[in-house]
Amino acid sequence: MMAGVITLENVTRRYGGFTAVDRVSFTAQPGRVTGFLGPNGAGKSTSMRIMVGLTSADEGRALIGGHRFADIPNPSRHVGVLLDASAQHAGRTGREVLRISADTMGVGRQRVEEMLTLVGLDGDEAKRRVRNYSLGMRQRLGIANALLGDPSVLILDEPVNGLDPAGIHWMRGLLRSFAQGGGTVLLSSHLLHEVEMIADDMILIGRGRIVAQGTKAELLQTQGTYVKPFEAGALDRPLAAAGITFLPSGDGGVRAEADPVDVGRAAAGAGVVLVELRPAEGAGLEEMFLQLTAADAREPVTNQPPRPVGPQGAPR
Repeated sequence: MMAGVITLENVTRRYGGFTAVDRVSFTAQPGRVTGFLGPNGAGKSTSMRIMVGLTSADEGRALIGGHRFADIPNPSRHVGVLLDASAQHAGRTGREVLRISADTMGVGRQRVEEMLTLVGLDGDEAKRRVRNYSLGMRQRLGIANALLGDPSVLILDEPVNGLDPAGIHWMRGLLRSFAQGGGTVLLSSHLLHEVEMIADDMILIGRGRIVAQGTKAELLQTQGTYVKPFEAGALDRPLAAAGITFLPSGDGGVRAEADPVDVGRAAAGAGVVLVELRPAEGAGLEEMFLQLTAADAREPVTNQPPRPVGPQGAPR
């Protein structure tokens, strides 16, 4: 197996006048789980498709083990990929799907049975048509397919989507074990808590650009004060007048680069009612995520409440 460093260097991808990925650069190292996080439409899936040669980059390059994916001989033996668990032949059984992949990459049939057992799809489940699989079962089959060639790298897009709590726990252990064995894991997910529990390194992307990256400890070691006023935006002027630098956190609060006492004085002097005031140390991934991607939050189309409906579903 090849050394599995994933490297993106100034990768850019445009669709007409829209830039989906804008000069994205990062690395994912062997022996570590790297979480790739961002709002819907931030560029995660496009970046992953570029890594595995399904989408071309307009600028920059994506390398795995120092090579373009297209230049790796029999790439499935080195890089396991799961980008869409639903993109499997619905008319075939789970075992048939894996056997076709095994024949394609030159892997013995015994490996198929081992992977079916590993992901919990042996027995009757292996004989069922994929069209009759739940989303969670399709995820398990996709993971089995990704691991079939005994790769050194895993690139997974939303791998726990559709899994129940027991399945998520199983997936967490599987990926951690893979990394501890020297493998490279890059996974995207919108389940922030799960990423926080498993990831060694994290990359946050918004509007196609990397907004933060580093180890989990580095990114979550924040400083300053988190403060949330009763009325959103009420602290903007008082903090600015006091010379305190601050950024919105995405949930109506702000992160101020000052001690809680100084922030509290500025709020009290302006008569601003506070809901929360505390040191920012120990902030969770969700709060950091909201802060760094606040500009990408989708606003509701209207602030009007929904119209009541009648018994048949027609508006009254």
